Amino acid sequence: MLASFLITFREALEAALIIGIIAAYVAKLGRKDLNRYINMGIISALIASLAVALVFKAVYGEFEGTAEQLFEGAAALTAAIVLTYMILWMATNSKRIKGELQEKIDLSLSKGQMVGITALSFVAVFREGVETVLFLGTLAIQSPIDTLAGFIIGLAVVIALSYIMFKGIYRLDLGQFFRYTSILLILFSAGLVAMGVHEFNEAGIIPSVKENVWDVNPPQNPDGSYPALHENGLIGGSLKALVGYNGNPSLSEVIAYLGYWIIIGMFIFRTYKIGVKDGSRYPQD
Repeated sequence: MLASFLITFREALEAALIIGIIAAYVAKLGRKDLNRYINMGIISALIASLAVALVFKAVYGEFEGTAEQLFEGAAALTAAIVLTYMILWMATNSKRIKGELQEKIDLSLSKGQMVGITALSFVAVFREGVETVLFLGTLAIQSPIDTLAGFIIGLAVVIALSYIMFKGIYRLDLGQFFRYTSILLILFSAGLVAMGVHEFNEAGIIPSVKENVWDVNPPQNPDGSYPALHENGLIGGSLKALVGYNGNPSLSEVIAYLGYWIIIGMFIFRTYKIGVKDGSRYPQD
């Protein structure tokens, strides 16, 4: 639930912020009549995101055995790649988003192409929607109920927070927000990488090198249930979904997990460290 909440909260808030920038700039120009084009883009993006979710569910339901392992592994690694790209892009481009959006709006208005306004809002919401479907799809494979609960709670919190922010009651320090959530998402993305490698180990695509580098999974209970700290138990299962915890990982899983942390973690640390020095922040206005 925590992993799905974090993903939904981060992705939905990004979409809300971009839509907020577009709506605020349109209002500043005295063109509130353009709000209908913004709303058209939002509604279309939500419908398209739902369609992607239905396709993902339908496709996954057709696989079993090795094909299922390959699909789960490919989905996890794809989600990790997309999530990593999003984190890196936000770290290096967040301070330029506002200016770029305003330039695109001005260009659309100068050409009389109102569809450009719709396209901007559509892309903002659809991009985050597809990313959310991809990430939550990999989590739903393990725990559909918890994933759905985290999604609903995350979406509700974003709606409430967006209302408060746009009313000017509270101004979130977005620079700090994206910095700290990026750290958590790197942790989650590393888990996706390990999960993908694990599935490919089972499918025989990626060699294990050495199976069970360690084995800390408690034995099953006499009634067949799993202890809390087992990777399929209450606590272990939550850690598995959030950070890729595995009680008996292969050597290739461990290498992939640590390698991801070292490479991506150092880049993000360096990027945000530079941002702090030069005073860079996500646009607040």
